[in-house]
Amino acid sequence: MCTKWLSGLLLLAGCATQAPPATQVATPEAEPTLEACIESGIASWYRGALRGRTTPDEFVAAHKTLPFGTAVQVTAVETGRSVIVRINDRGPFGRGRVIDLSKSAAEELGMRRDGVAQVRLETDHEAGRSCPIEEARLPEGGRSR
Repeated sequence: MCTKWLSGLLLLAGCATQAPPATQVATPEAEPTLEACIESGIASWYRGALRGRTTPDEFVAAHKTLPFGTAVQVTAVETGRSVIVRINDRGPFGRGRVIDLSKSAAEELGMRRDGVAQVRLETDHEAGRSCPIEEARLPEGGRSR
């Protein structure tokens, strides 16, 4: 009986010296610091903004290089009115234009009747990375002059 008692005691002692299993605590990741990218130029609006991909009241736009889905704040310089549009197409193809806006975005900015307006585009990018607007202006080969 003494042996059973001793083996039971040793068994309990072995369990007591085991370290608890390691647990990993999730640490929240810091949100990236964002910086603004800015471009100025002439905006126009176009009927082709829809092309079966959006509804007429969506604020969408075409830009030559910004990634699809990028949110861009467009401000009409003359009126100070702003809208946020989502890039969903390529363009504009008119000389000197920086962005083509959907009809609803143009109406909101007050430029639909004139067809064009001087605008300021602003979008965010992660600090430390190059601005997508500036990347578009680099000459072929990716190096600045």
